[in-house]
Amino acid sequence: MKNRTTAFIALGAVGMFALAGCAPAASEKVGDGNKDNKELNLAVFNGWDEGIAASELWKAILDEKGYDVELSYADAAPVFLGLSKGDYDLTLDVWLPDTHAAYLESYGDDITDLGAWNEESKLVVAVNEDAPIDSLAELADNADLFDNEIVGIEPGAGLTAAMEERVIPGYGLEDMDFTTSSTAAMLTALTKATDAGENIVVTLWEPHWANAEFPIKTLEDPEGTLADLESLHAFGSADFETDYPQVAEWMDGFEMDLETLYSLEQAMFVDYDGTDYEPVVEKWIEDNQEYVDSLTS
Repeated sequence: MKNRTTAFIALGAVGMFALAGCAPAASEKVGDGNKDNKELNLAVFNGWDEGIAASELWKAILDEKGYDVELSYADAAPVFLGLSKGDYDLTLDVWLPDTHAAYLESYGDDITDLGAWNEESKLVVAVNEDAPIDSLAELADNADLFDNEIVGIEPGAGLTAAMEERVIPGYGLEDMDFTTSSTAAMLTALTKATDAGENIVVTLWEPHWANAEFPIKTLEDPEGTLADLESLHAFGSADFETDYPQVAEWMDGFEMDLETLYSLEQAMFVDYDGTDYEPVVEKWIEDNQEYVDSLTS
């Protein structure tokens, strides 16, 4: 577990480099609507493992098809801004209708929805499985058992906004400290609490490998402050369908259920403790060749 958390911190450092203004410039657009541009800049949200997994998978697939794919890590806000300006070509981890709705309100006219590839995802608040509560409605009265703290992820994440705008006021949790930093920091805190046998409250989502790797449980949400099931969408730049008609067609047909996605996440983030995912993804593709072939058939 320690090695996995270290890998997350390394990815966070990559993301900070991108946020410092060093994200690669947009590919030069040469598509004419009939032939794809072969250079593609794929933006990946820091710390969102389902997006990292899907992006690494598609990088491997597209590289094999003759594309030159570059992955650029950044937080959600700069990804949406960069996508709207054409600095990025594609991203695969847009949660709708709730989590990233505010970004669509700001940038929706300047980016292209390429379709949903998973419709089984949701935001959650989780605690250690032996915690003495099962519902968010019980948290305020038992806040002291959790050191009066809820450990969040990135400040700009849609999950963070949902916590601040709906969950915390909805359940009277204003007296608890809601700390936000990064997904890596949340996982570090979760690892530490698990190793020490201590109670902890974290914000999380499904699909995420941590739900299977850590002894945790999702708190019930009787007030419905977190949205029900959401869809994971691929979004492209405004001209994506013109510049990458073939990739746009593949994205339109892309589907990946939770079982398949968790299998890839297990291989990348649980069974493997590094950050060079290329050989791991290549092996996973070999083991799931029929499915992978179907994505571009």
